[in-house]
Amino acid sequence: MAAPEAMLPSSSPISSPLSSIASRSPSPPVDYPSPPSSNVSDTGVSPSKSRDAPDHDEPPPAKRQKIVKPRELKTEHLDLRRLYDSDDDEHHKIQDAKLRKLMEALRSKRKIVVIAGAGISVSAGIPDFRSSTGLFNTLRSQHKLKASGKHLFDASVYRSDSSTSSFHDMVRELSHLTQKAKPTPFHHMLATLAEEGRLMRLYTQNVDGIDTSIEPLVTKVPLNAKGPWPKTIQLHGGLEKMVCTKCGHLSNFDGALFEGPEPPSCKECETMDQVRIAGGLRSHGIGRLRPRMVLYNEFNPDEDAIGAVSAADLKSRPDAVIVVGTSLKVPGIRRLAKEMCSVTRGRRGGFTAWINHDPEPLGIEFKDCWDMVVRGECDDVARLVCLPMWDDKDCGEYSVVDGKIKKNSYPEVVLDTKPVDALKTQGILTPSESPRQRSPAPKLKQAMISFGSLKAAPEKDTKVKKKPGRKPLPSKPTKLANKITSTFTSSKTAQPTTKSSEADVGDSGDNALFPGLAKTPTTPMRPVSPFDTRNNSDSSYFRPEDLPKSCHIAVEIPAYNRQDTISPKGRLPSGMANLLT
Repeated sequence: MAAPEAMLPSSSPISSPLSSIASRSPSPPVDYPSPPSSNVSDTGVSPSKSRDAPDHDEPPPAKRQKIVKPRELKTEHLDLRRLYDSDDDEHHKIQDAKLRKLMEALRSKRKIVVIAGAGISVSAGIPDFRSSTGLFNTLRSQHKLKASGKHLFDASVYRSDSSTSSFHDMVRELSHLTQKAKPTPFHHMLATLAEEGRLMRLYTQNVDGIDTSIEPLVTKVPLNAKGPWPKTIQLHGGLEKMVCTKCGHLSNFDGALFEGPEPPSCKECETMDQVRIAGGLRSHGIGRLRPRMVLYNEFNPDEDAIGAVSAADLKSRPDAVIVVGTSLKVPGIRRLAKEMCSVTRGRRGGFTAWINHDPEPLGIEFKDCWDMVVRGECDDVARLVCLPMWDDKDCGEYSVVDGKIKKNSYPEVVLDTKPVDALKTQGILTPSESPRQRSPAPKLKQAMISFGSLKAAPEKDTKVKKKPGRKPLPSKPTKLANKITSTFTSSKTAQPTTKSSEADVGDSGDNALFPGLAKTPTTPMRPVSPFDTRNNSDSSYFRPEDLPKSCHIAVEIPAYNRQDTISPKGRLPSGMANLLT
């Protein structure tokens, strides 16, 4: 055993097998830090802590912030006109990827905001404003204006008769065009987005009312200041309504009233004025009608409501903004488009697009504002997106009948339907609670009514009635509550002259049923009115002509050898007549 020990180096910590148990544990590395000393100084801080802890006067080190790489903002350009005319495969490959991105955005985004101008109604026959064939250029030559046709859309048109007359002619012609116009493919695409619940808002500058004529895009006039708001917000009013400048009464627009320089008078104001004059009050004047459309340099009556709905939409953070058919020359619309695009591009997956014939607006405020600039017709974009019509409903599975198609005829489509009887036998389609079944009502037997010694009638099963019947009569006659003797008293009593045997018979027979007849007064009493005979009064003292002519039951009293009539209260019970006769 000495040889292995001699082979160990002298520096080994294990000297012999008889070493302590603590010495058998593996030795720590050389650079292992020793635990702090348990001795604490007078100041309460260990020497190691006072040596390693930083100075409390110095500020704590700043937290490491998570660095997020900013989103790279770039703008892609898609020219649909060049795409249709070009035959270059490489150009088509690049532009097709951009086109698929635009189509995917319009097909999948859930909160879309559209800011539309007059360009979306050009294909419907409504001219725009600022193009070469727009209203600003055509109205100048048509009405021989010194300045641009924009003057007819300014609030100063009511300052002179000539400008007012030109304004009325322009409004009347524009209203006639809008009544004949039909929605374009882009209008139908917006209606489909609204029907699917993916259109957050449509801000339109158009006054033609083509968009609001579609059911999913119907608006409210005037616009409500608090939500919920309609899908379509008319920023400049519309030609569907006319309003009184004095009382504010709204009515449907009638272009025939706007002829000449004189604005039509308000019928509501005329009626109120006639009522005041008839009542002796002074006249308040009569207002004038005008189209409910906002002109330049005048107050917008829906300004506060438009500000409220735009603030709510900005807070909701739309995931797509489409600016289409507008040049963004109006400052308010310019600011609205900038704020919407800024919020949308700031969120993850946001998409903004400019769709117009003209290029996008320039300026520092619109820098990095668009994800895609599309040059072309908005109707072409709607056809490429190819959304179903908003009023198309799924008719289920169908099949086309094979065969020759006759001339001037259409293929026949047969819908697979099920007969009504087959649908009835399928049971309940949707889960619902089972109908409650009432237990059969028990058959009750009416209690038998007995009258003294009469024979009991055979029992018969009777149906249960809704109303409970009257209470059954007692099997034995009971004493009356109010005896006749207690009501009518006599001053002198006389003994009956009949025999005791006859009295016993009367007591055993009649007196058992009518105890009040045992003793009757012999002296006449004062006459009583016939009305009292209904209250069980004694009618022996009345004259025969005073008695009622109704049918009474005659009871023979052996004591006096005469017949009197008794009329109990109410109707006689069944079987009582047989008992008394």
